[in-house]
Amino acid sequence: MTDRLEAMSILVAVVDAGSLSAAARKLEIPLATVSRKVADLESHLKTRLLHRSTRRLALTEAGQSYVAACRRILEEVGEAERAASGEYAAPKGELVVTAPVVFGRVHLVPVVAEFLRTYPDVDVRMVLTDRVMHLLEDQIDVAVRIAELSDSSFIARRVGTTRRVVCASPAYFAAHGTPRHPLELAGHACVTMEQIASRQVWTFGAGKAEVAVPIRSRLAVSTAEAAIEAAMAGVGLTRVLSYQIADALRAGAVRTVLDAFEPAPWPISLVHPGQGILPLKLRAFLDFAGPRLKARLDELGV
Repeated sequence: MTDRLEAMSILVAVVDAGSLSAAARKLEIPLATVSRKVADLESHLKTRLLHRSTRRLALTEAGQSYVAACRRILEEVGEAERAASGEYAAPKGELVVTAPVVFGRVHLVPVVAEFLRTYPDVDVRMVLTDRVMHLLEDQIDVAVRIAELSDSSFIARRVGTTRRVVCASPAYFAAHGTPRHPLELAGHACVTMEQIASRQVWTFGAGKAEVAVPIRSRLAVSTAEAAIEAAMAGVGLTRVLSYQIADALRAGAVRTVLDAFEPAPWPISLVHPGQGILPLKLRAFLDFAGPRLKARLDELGV
C-alpha cells in the first residue's frame, strides 16, 4: 500500500507539472522512476491513465476520475497522519468553492473574505458559474447548490431557501397590465434564461402539483443578472430567484406578481463529497460559512 500511495503521489505530480520530465525534476527523482511508477499503476488498474505525446500529456477519461480519487486519498492520509501526530494546529491549503454567479457575488464573497481573514493559512479558489459542476471530476471541495438535491453519496448542509418569483418593472405593468393568473402570461412578453425548457414554459404551484404554463419569450439571456437588467428596462416579465432581485425589489425597480402561484421554495445547501476524513480546511469552512450564510438569508427574508 505504501508503494501504491507513492505511485499515486507521483501520478498527481505528473498531472500538475504537465509532463513526466517536469515531475521528475520537481520531485528530484529519475525520469525512469516516474515513468515506471505510472506504468505500474496502469498495469495494476489494467487501463491507460495518460495520453502521451511529444507535445503534451493529457488524462484519459479513466485517468481523470482516478486522479481526482488520488487527490482525496492523499489528502485524507495526510490529515490522518497530522491528527495522529498531534499536528492538528490550524487549517491550511487551497479550498475550491463553487456557487451560482449572483449568489456567489452577493453572499459568498463577503463570507469568504471574512473566512480568509480568520484563517490566514487557507487560500480559496472560487468558481462562480450557473453551470452545475461535478464535485469529484472538477475537483471541487464544496458547492453551493440551489435546488432539490437527488439522493447521492454527497453530504448537504442546508443554509436556507429561495423562492422562484416572477417580476417586471413598474413601467412595464403600467403599459401592459398586471397578470393575475399564470394563464394570462400568454399575452405578455417574457425574458427567459437560455435553457430551452424555460424559454417555452414556466411551472407554477397548484396545490401539491405543478402546472406548466406556455410563455412567449421575447428575449433569452444566459445569466440571471442580464434577465433582471432587461426586466428593469421594461422588456417584459422574468422569472428569477428571490435573492437575486432583493436589491432591485427594495429600490422599487421591479415588482413581483403571481406570488400565490409560486412553486415550493428551493433549498440552498452547502454540498461536499463527505467521504472519509474531512480535510481540516473543509471542516473549518463548513462550520464558518454555514451559520453566516444562513444568517444573511434569514436577514434577507427571501
